[in-house]
Amino acid sequence: MPSASTRAAATHASADTRLAPGTPGHRRMSLALFAAGLAAFTLLYSTQALLPAISAEFGATASAASWTVSAATGALALCVLPLSALSERFGRRTLMTASLSVAVALALLVPLAPNLESLVVLRALQGAALAGLPASAMAYLAEEVRPKALIGAIGLFVAGNSIGGMSGRIVSGWAAQLWGWRAGLAAVGLLSLACAVAFRVLLPKARHFTPGTLNPKALARTVRTHLSDPLLMRLYAIGALFMTVFGAVYTVIGYRLVEAPFSLPQGVIGSIFLVYLVGTVSSAAAGKLVGRLGRRGALYLAVSTTAAGLLLSLADALPAVLAGLVLITAGFFAGHAVASSSVSRTAKTGRAQASALYQSAYYLGSSAGGTLGAVAFHAGGWAGTVLIGLVAVLGVVSITLYGTHSARVEARRLRPATA
Repeated sequence: MPSASTRAAATHASADTRLAPGTPGHRRMSLALFAAGLAAFTLLYSTQALLPAISAEFGATASAASWTVSAATGALALCVLPLSALSERFGRRTLMTASLSVAVALALLVPLAPNLESLVVLRALQGAALAGLPASAMAYLAEEVRPKALIGAIGLFVAGNSIGGMSGRIVSGWAAQLWGWRAGLAAVGLLSLACAVAFRVLLPKARHFTPGTLNPKALARTVRTHLSDPLLMRLYAIGALFMTVFGAVYTVIGYRLVEAPFSLPQGVIGSIFLVYLVGTVSSAAAGKLVGRLGRRGALYLAVSTTAAGLLLSLADALPAVLAGLVLITAGFFAGHAVASSSVSRTAKTGRAQASALYQSAYYLGSSAGGTLGAVAFHAGGWAGTVLIGLVAVLGVVSITLYGTHSARVEARRLRPATA
């Protein structure tokens, strides 16, 4: 016969109206946010695989052309916090829909840019529009999905990011090889339009959202609270450093592969991004990794995998470079899924702002990585870009070791009181 505590737990579970795995609502939510994540990464990094062609078109250096990526990620980082505040007032679903709609509309204008400057401006506007999506998505999941399924749900959203990053680069790469880079960007715009429509049709209405008021002072207090939380600050820094590695590698890799000894055509370079499929698997498996190794153990594994990939990519053999990209991608997406889901679980109030601060740090890391990686490549070749990545990896290791040490000190401090 079940005990009283077992019966109470079962009653509580049945009373929980949040989405649970296996239910129709959960499946619709998963597909909708997968589509949103796919569209977001497809749009945000739409020029990355095309940078050599853009450089050739406008006579620009790698570092100048890289601003078509860095401007988008930088604008997203700056706008994600204020737009997350709007989601507290108008709802996560409404803001995500508006963000995707504006970003897709801009995507249809981007291929018409007459010069590099206007292209950078349009990309910055696109990044600002996309800022309403990531933090709102994380907050939506934290409110609408049962806690035990949260890491898996966020992992699936991140998996959509990886599929979007892959498919956008492949589509744009082959379209650019056949008809030019402007056609490549147009193809990305049409793909993202289809994803935006699917998102709006599939996403269930929010059932656990309570509208707040637009109060700048309250927002500032919430931000100060999050920024004074040591664990959240470590998670923000980890997200930024992981993305520094990723931004540096994938901004520059096209320039490396188009040159000797590889001399690959644009379409083949775009197909290299099939390695993003590894990121889909590693991000979706992040929940299991945390269950087996703990949060810090999963981060150690992710960062070791990333470092091994960076070192392997130094070889001048294409199979070694591809294997290095596989390891870098797997480590990055696993680390990102662990860190971002930990932010959602750590923040008890102001979840949208907590996620927004993580996204700000994350995309500032992307902007810094893209720019620094391109500058380092110009100065020292691929080895310079790898050095930028290794410095960022060392930062993640240092922060995680400090977190482990702090947890042990806190456990020793509390032990006598609980003995």
